[in-house]
Parts: sequence; structure tokens; C-alpha cells
Amino acid sequence: MYSTTGTIAIVEKSLQDATFLAIEQINTGTGPWEGNGEGIGGRKIQKVVVNPDSNWDLYNQMSKRLIEEDKVVCILGCYTSASRKSVLPVFEDKDAILYYPVYYEGNECSSNVFYTGAAPNQQITDSIPYCHKNFGSKGFFIGSDYIYPKESNRIAKAELEKIGGKVVGDEYAALGTTEFITIINKIKAAKPDFVLSNLVGDSIPAFYRQFKDAGITSDKIPIMAYPTTEEEIQAMGPEYSSGHYTSFNYFQTVDTPENKLFVKQFQEMFGGNRVTNGVMEAAYLQTFFMAQAMKKVLDEGGELNTGTIREATRGQEFNAPQGRVKIDPENYHTYLYSRIGKWKEDGQAEIVFSTDAAVKPIAWSQTLYKGRTCVHPTPDTRVDPTVETGKDLEPKYLS
Repeated sequence: MYSTTGTIAIVEKSLQDATFLAIEQINTGTGPWEGNGEGIGGRKIQKVVVNPDSNWDLYNQMSKRLIEEDKVVCILGCYTSASRKSVLPVFEDKDAILYYPVYYEGNECSSNVFYTGAAPNQQITDSIPYCHKNFGSKGFFIGSDYIYPKESNRIAKAELEKIGGKVVGDEYAALGTTEFITIINKIKAAKPDFVLSNLVGDSIPAFYRQFKDAGITSDKIPIMAYPTTEEEIQAMGPEYSSGHYTSFNYFQTVDTPENKLFVKQFQEMFGGNRVTNGVMEAAYLQTFFMAQAMKKVLDEGGELNTGTIREATRGQEFNAPQGRVKIDPENYHTYLYSRIGKWKEDGQAEIVFSTDAAVKPIAWSQTLYKGRTCVHPTPDTRVDPTVETGKDLEPKYLS
């Protein structure tokens, strides 16, 4: 369930492509999937594909149709938090499973969602101190006008102020906006040391182009972004992103054997000019989490349904392109690497910061919600899984 048209299609189409690559590999026993073309226990994944057209209401309607009419076992999809929030009541009411592959603002704990993108502590927690140390203490925050950018910026601002930094601007533009002169003039007037961008979709290329055209170069005011990936940089032209930064779990330049194979096989399937990016890598790896869970259920003689897939997905591990990752069995988020990339003139990232191993996900920002976490009981106990400890939760790493 990914939008291949509309303002978010610039990146969401790549998530669908990566999912299709994973499904092809699972069904044929190629790539990282072991088998003889027998799929999962002799069965092959059948794709049921919908296009919500970047329309939050359509996500809701289509998730109902997929669950009620098409009788799918689970759904891989959504991109923005607005789309996830739109479908969440459906999944919880119907007790269905969503695999959600996108970095997000956290502060959520659903037993019907497996979150395979970054939690705040895997993207924001390292990037703000990096900006403060390397660029300066004054940050100007921008974003698209909906829940993810606003909540992520709220967390990032709290992180910056905690270490003695200062927020000198906070501006939002309607989703799909391509005119940023007014905001850029405010940035010039505020004279920040860096810009923290949570713009998404078609707004990203427009902002970067106008930022440079206004005479602001990366050596003067660098941009640290979360949603900006290789996909948007290819669309805008790398000359507009060179010298700016992105905090993400994966970049195409990650040096692992699994990533080299992933890039090669993706380009063989979709074209040698295509680039890979962090959200598509999450869409790819979560398809294998799903398949491994299904295989576990079938190998144990079980039936594929919400309960069995939920329990079998807990604790799944996978040698992903970014490195070894794991579904946290307690909070249904994913151990992921934290990385920062500096964009080069060729549109690829020089990785200037990386954790040595995947970081344990913490669903709530500990700066804003100290000690609040998420623990799902087993099996299928319907209780509030939110836990308040009142103590700082120290990040741990996947061994």
C-alpha cells in the first residue's frame, strides 16, 4: 500500500519497488532468501497492490478493503505519519498487522504495527549533538505541515536546548509546497548556524534549489535533514545538496556485502540509473521479517493469521544491507544503525558518523517523556503496553 502518484510518490514509489524486489527473491529463492524457488513452505507471496494517491483518506479506505474484501494476511505500506495515523484505527479495530517502514516521530505503541524505520533515538538523538558540535548552537527548524515534521522538530528542539543550543526559527509549509522564498528570507534574517529540515516529498527538491539560488551555500548554513534521501537528491540534482547532511540508518554507500548485492540486484531489476535509499531499504528488510515469520509459523504447523504472525515476528533478525537488524520483541520497533551522511557532488553520501552496531529502539523521546517506554505482553493480551518507569532509558546495541 504505497502511493505511486501524488506529492509523496517521489519517494514512496521506491518503497514499492524495493518490496517487489524482496517478494521476487522470496518467491524464487534468490538474493538473501534461501530456497529452491519454493517461496515460503511451498507457497508464494501473492501481491495485492493499491495506490492511495498520497491521499490520507484513501489509505484508510484501501486498508479496509484489503483486510475485509481481499482477505490479506498482513499489509506492507504507508509512508507519512499522517497516512499511518489514518489507517491505525482500522488495523486495531480489525486486529490486522501493518509493517511500517518509515522513520517517524515515535510516541506510539500499537500491537498491530511493526515499525521498521527509525525511532527518535535512532535518528534525532545523535544528529542534534553533531550539529551543535560541528556547526554551532543556533538552529532554524523547518518542515511540512503535518504530524511527523512538527513532532520530530519538537523533539529535536528539546534535544538542542538540552545541550545549550538555541532555536532561532520554526516554520512549516503545506505538504506539496514548492515556493520557499518567504521562509528562506526568514532564515537569512535569523542567521542560524544550521537548518534542520523535515520537509517531505516534492517540497524537498524545491527548497534545496531555492536555498542555493538565494546564495546560501552549505559552508555558510548547512542543512541537516531527516527525510532527504538519494531519491530526492537525484530528482533535484546533486549540485544543490552537496555539502549538506542527512541523518539516516542506511545510505547507498554503506560498505557491507549485503548492501553491494542489494544495490546490484535492485538496479538489475529497475535500471542502472536508479539509486537506493534508507526508506526503501527498510521496506526491503521488513518484507524478509514478514517472510521469516510466515516460514516459522508454517514450519511449526501453524496457520497464518494475525496472532501467529505477530508472535513469530517478535525477535526476528536479518542481515540487512545496513547491517544486522532485529525486531525488538517487547516494543515491535527495530534495532537499527544510526548514521549521518554528508552529500557529495555525485549525489552519494560520505558517512561521517555511524554506530558500530544496531541501536535498541526506544518508542518515546526520553528528552520529552523520561522513562516512558513500550512493552507488549504475550500472547495477544489486550492491555495498555505503555510503561512509565520515571528513569532514563539507556540505549543498548545489538550484539
